[in-house]
Amino acid sequence: METNNNVERVSELFKAQAHIYKHVFAYANSMALNCAIQLGIPDIIHNHKKPITLPDLLSGLKLHSSKSNAIHRLMRLLVHAQFFDIIKLEENSETEGYVLTTSSRLLLKSEIPNLSPCVRLMVDPVFVTPWQLLEGWFHKNEEATPFETAHGMPMWDLCAQNPIFDRVFNEAMASDSQMMRLVVKDCREVFEGLSSLVDVGGGTGIVAKTILEAIPHLKCTVLDLPHVVANMPQTENLIYVGGNMFQCIPHADAILLKHVMHNWSDEDCVKILKRCREAIEDKDEGRKGKVLIIDMVLGRDEEEANMTEVKLIFDVLMMVVATGRQRTEKEWEKLFTEAGFMSYKITPLLGLRSLIQVFP
Repeated sequence: METNNNVERVSELFKAQAHIYKHVFAYANSMALNCAIQLGIPDIIHNHKKPITLPDLLSGLKLHSSKSNAIHRLMRLLVHAQFFDIIKLEENSETEGYVLTTSSRLLLKSEIPNLSPCVRLMVDPVFVTPWQLLEGWFHKNEEATPFETAHGMPMWDLCAQNPIFDRVFNEAMASDSQMMRLVVKDCREVFEGLSSLVDVGGGTGIVAKTILEAIPHLKCTVLDLPHVVANMPQTENLIYVGGNMFQCIPHADAILLKHVMHNWSDEDCVKILKRCREAIEDKDEGRKGKVLIIDMVLGRDEEEANMTEVKLIFDVLMMVVATGRQRTEKEWEKLFTEAGFMSYKITPLLGLRSLIQVFP
């Protein structure tokens, strides 16, 4: 009996070892995926129009035959991670070919949405280095974030001073915003009765343009830092305003905050929400609009385990690169109450993120 118990304990220890190694080497998946994107593997498979064999993939990559085994091993890892799949070319044939999965279809540079820029941002040394300094940051009080420990300034200041990283960051945010195309038509009722909307922190206007495609009559304003919106082409229904959301937000029927609030502390979020409330209230006309927030909500019962894990990773990411966090529904409600709002409604329409409507 004691021997059996010992065998079970040893087995559990080896499982624990594998669990540790899986997470320690998790960066290998992201680096391998980024390598595949840089090489153009998803696009080569897509353009091949049928399952692609390893020799044909190597030819498409214009790589020497000596790299065949290396590409095979890279693809084997990414197939296991479900970024690609392998199928037989013919029913009775042993020849196999690589095909795309739903995940790798989201990485095609020729398609919209294309999340390749998001992958590029997350593995960029500017983003990765602060993680290596996380332990040291816990012992310091000078810097607000590990990002400041690594780079000597907040992320937003670095974006303003480093045009190359700023472009990488804005391209990633724009690519993430492209996912709105998948759901905006299902949210028409959210925009009913609105004539104007301000997209706060809206970058290059991807979300505003997407909304206008579905709701053409809206007057949309994109508010972002001056260097972000400088020289952006405007139309009759889409204008860009350089400014600071902590100081003033243009008046409108609705204020949109997509992927903004998680960047900021509770104190700063309350300040932003108070500016939003001022922007949607018009005492002379008796108008009261609403605030639309697209962000993550932690702790929802209907979530799958992998969704929860990603949200928790994003929460720590916000601690590392900014001063913000992901929030539970109660934590969101507390912010709304402190900012003077009376009610809210959460709709989990957007995968990792929810649509939160906040009313004065």
